[in-house]
Amino acid sequence: MLTLTENATLVIKSITGVEGAPAGAGVRISQENPADPALAVTTTEAPQPGDQVVEEAGARVFLEENAANALDDKILDAAVDDKGGVEFLLVPQPGQGRENGAAPTP
Repeated sequence: MLTLTENATLVIKSITGVEGAPAGAGVRISQENPADPALAVTTTEAPQPGDQVVEEAGARVFLEENAANALDDKILDAAVDDKGGVEFLLVPQPGQGRENGAAPTP
């Protein structure tokens, strides 16, 4: 399952916790076509039917089915640039990407 870094948690809470936002608001990640690696990130009031919900310290991420499958073994990180723009970064979870957990052969 997708996990969140502390930075991602803080950024998501800051963009979904604006005044007037519903209590259950979050960030939704979707992938229109499983063959296309492009992901869309939007803020939303609640998950859509079928979304997987990831919650970490009050930050909520809603994963559309294709995105949930693509991000199952990833960590979501986030940063804010000098102009206030948010950038999300995905990295593999430790121990992922190797078949059967085996170390690479020399």
